[in-house]
Amino acid sequence: MGNKESKKNNKSLSESEIIMLVNNTNFSREEILQWHEGFMRDCPNGRLNCKKFIEVYKVFYPEGKADKFCGHVFKVFDSDGSGEIDFTEFLLAISITAQGDIRKKLQMAFKIYDLDRNGKIEKKEMEKIITAIYDLVGEENRTGENSPSERVKMILNKLDTDQNGYLTQDEFVEGCLADNFLRSLLAPNA
Repeated sequence: MGNKESKKNNKSLSESEIIMLVNNTNFSREEILQWHEGFMRDCPNGRLNCKKFIEVYKVFYPEGKADKFCGHVFKVFDSDGSGEIDFTEFLLAISITAQGDIRKKLQMAFKIYDLDRNGKIEKKEMEKIITAIYDLVGEENRTGENSPSERVKMILNKLDTDQNGYLTQDEFVEGCLADNFLRSLLAPNA
């Protein structure tokens, strides 16, 4: 959803960008302008690269290692694959993660787990994300049932309804909706 117009003229928002954001987020015109002002203060060139994104994330998780997890999240937010997040991509992602309905939040979480973007979450992908989440929150107990591989087995046993060894977006979303524990583990903000 990156907007080429916003990447060219990144100092101010066009009227069409404001209208698009009002129509596609839960933010008012005034809130969008406030968010834009803050974004431009933090990113004067109008773009947020992965390194800066990780720096911002580390403020929220000072004890953890944010790099791996944030790299995955960044790729989802960078919807046009430019290697930078413009204000439009930023606000659309913030809207979903902060205000979106639970299904949209779970769909966003699915995109974070689907590392190769093939529309399914395989065991290896989920293990990488669980490990990255453990790194992020400083989880040191990674043995027994709490090991990433055992955690993934438990998740797949519950959510992989057709037992084909991977999760589709529907299996992930419906499974998380039906299981509060898994939802809190896999998509804590949903």
